[in-house]
Amino acid sequence: MNIKSPEAFRTISEVSKDLSLPQHVLRFWETKFVQIRPIKRGGGRRYYRPEDIKLLRGIKSLLYKDGYTIRGVQKVIKEIGTKNILLKETKNNDFTENDNNNMQSHSNTTSQYQLGETKRKQLMKVLNDLVDLRKKINQGE
Repeated sequence: MNIKSPEAFRTISEVSKDLSLPQHVLRFWETKFVQIRPIKRGGGRRYYRPEDIKLLRGIKSLLYKDGYTIRGVQKVIKEIGTKNILLKETKNNDFTENDNNNMQSHSNTTSQYQLGETKRKQLMKVLNDLVDLRKKINQGE
């Protein structure tokens, strides 16, 4: 198997596998987030740059870990910019657990797109329980 350099462009199937997302989700996100612009070659074949993949990871984190809606993520990108998402894409909850001053101004504009704090905590507890169970299962293999 050929191992690509980190700077190499990736096909949609490679990105899909790397992010554990179906290809149709990546295509859908292209329609919802203008910041995602893979290069299209002959026959419409997509090639994602490393920056595109980092942005996709950040969007995935906001949607699946932090509980944002697509509209909420669009608003976050508009407010804090793509560069901040690229810098913080590997950290969990960076966009929902900010210091109080930043959180107050941020919550006024995005609160309608976030889960309530109680629900988010409950979901994070369930997620942590599932992660623990997964570790136990993997240890038994």
